[in-house]
Amino acid sequence: MTSWFLFFNNHATAQELQAKITINHNQIQGTDKSVFENLQQTLEQFVNERQWTNLKFQKNERIVCNFNITVTKYDQSSNAFTCTALIQANRPVYNSAYTSTLFNIKDADFNFEFAQFDQIEFNEENIDNQLTALFGYYAYLIIGLDLDSFSPMGGEDILQRCMNLTNNAQNLSFTGWKAFENSKNRFAIINDYLDGGMKPFRQLQYDYYRTGLDEMANSPERGRTNITTALETGLKKAHEDKPMSMLPQIWTDYKKDELANIYHKKGTQKEKEAVYEILFGINASQNASWDKIKQ
Repeated sequence: MTSWFLFFNNHATAQELQAKITINHNQIQGTDKSVFENLQQTLEQFVNERQWTNLKFQKNERIVCNFNITVTKYDQSSNAFTCTALIQANRPVYNSAYTSTLFNIKDADFNFEFAQFDQIEFNEENIDNQLTALFGYYAYLIIGLDLDSFSPMGGEDILQRCMNLTNNAQNLSFTGWKAFENSKNRFAIINDYLDGGMKPFRQLQYDYYRTGLDEMANSPERGRTNITTALETGLKKAHEDKPMSMLPQIWTDYKKDELANIYHKKGTQKEKEAVYEILFGINASQNASWDKIKQ
């Protein structure tokens, strides 16, 4: 793990996440907007001021992430929010000003209850609040993915905490936590990611970012070659080993532009065709991006 990322020492440290939370309540009429402003402030404080792990992050190493929450329904009498959320996390690329998307997903069941000026508390072993469970889940998932990108399987402990939280959330009366409910729900994502059959996909996180993108400042050719190998041994193998998993498709959805740019007018024709075949075989719906690879 490189010295510019984590320092296990006693110097000034900060929390792991630097989250921006946006609450879009344009669809809700006739409600005092202060409740939405209070929700946004409460959540940013909860996510950003909490120490989620015992790891030491420097202030400039915090993981930048965004939660864009759209409120589609709000019941003032029961304090019930019906929402969708777009969750994105980014990772800086070594020796460059470029940041790469580490994770991006739409959660269509981001529903919870919140009363204005509620003090929200979190105990990962006793999950009795949907709102804190949602943010705890994504906090652990994002931190775990980030650690996996800096050392092979480096996020194991944190990702196990994410899985434990998911198991402890089974009694919540909200959609998204249960097995077999949906192939892209919160349970499916963390359960698939930790599945032994998806180990190549986890290894992909390290190979793609650390030996691929991080290497490109020193040698674009070597970085791209390493990415090609990572796609063959990680992404393709994971898809073959566990074809029902949605993770490779989700990953290619948010990586499509980056992947197209890595190979567009670069690399050998043989390399381009091999990468195109892998990506088209996993996610044909993004073929407009894959076509750019062949050019």
